[in-house]
Amino acid sequence: PPPSRAPRRKTQKPIKMRRTLKGHFGKVYAMHWASDSQSLVSASQDGKLIIWNAYTTNKTNAIPLRSSWVMTCAFEQSKGNLIACGGLDNVCSIYNIQNQGANARATKELVAHDGYLSCCRFADEGHIITSSGDSTCIYWDITSGEVLKAFSDHTGDVMSVAISPENSSVFVSGSVDKTAKIWDLRNGKCVQTHVGHENDINSVTFFPDGNAFGTGSDDSTCRLFDMRSYGEVNKFGNDKITSGITSVAFSRSGRLMFGGYDDYSTYVWDTLADSSQVAYALPSQHENRVSCLGVNAKGDALCTGSWDTNLKIWA
Repeated sequence: PPPSRAPRRKTQKPIKMRRTLKGHFGKVYAMHWASDSQSLVSASQDGKLIIWNAYTTNKTNAIPLRSSWVMTCAFEQSKGNLIACGGLDNVCSIYNIQNQGANARATKELVAHDGYLSCCRFADEGHIITSSGDSTCIYWDITSGEVLKAFSDHTGDVMSVAISPENSSVFVSGSVDKTAKIWDLRNGKCVQTHVGHENDINSVTFFPDGNAFGTGSDDSTCRLFDMRSYGEVNKFGNDKITSGITSVAFSRSGRLMFGGYDDYSTYVWDTLADSSQVAYALPSQHENRVSCLGVNAKGDALCTGSWDTNLKIWA
């Protein structure tokens, strides 16, 4: 065709399901990629953490938990030796996967929250941030087990935290109080509060450049908030989508936003399109709620985890 009618950019191969990770016997509640972009950890209410090689689908490690009511898990990103998890036991348990035999004991148990542990993310090898149903977030020293700072501005359960990819002193949290807050570890304060959602925020994640962040909510929308303009810059949803969002993630460029939904779907949104866009649903969906998802550091794979006990790898 003449250049005027030529497509603007070659659209990439469609995202397809490439692997299924089977092995959990209970609902999968959380997953997190390791920095090698190939290993990931998943947490299930069968009381196990499983570490997978997403390429080969092999299980490289399985850790039995003292409490099976696990709601979150995290991989330490710099060396990849540590894994954290927590849930209805109100405790953040740290495991070292390098020196683990069959009788895996937690290296450290971080105890201070008065409510369930909803999410945890390592700031570095020695520090971790946790969010809880007690409406607070805590910044911990892992070695000593001490609370370095507690952040308590939210007025409802905090459901999710994410640390800025550009500045490890900055993190975002999303809460049942319908707000997302930006916090600074250096002064220990909330520096921004973002409103707009009409129901619980279940998931937050930073935009790759660290200037914006995405949210997923029970109001059945995903939103994009910009910290520089201090406000909502895009909203993803439509009348046909009525179920809540459990988890959100961006592609490596930030062009795509993935959302995991209660109605078993995973939708892909174009972050540059206006709000009238049609959602693209990933094919061959899960057989139950999509509880967690994540894009690896390389940006070449998406993992979704579900209450159907499986995880799927998409690329």
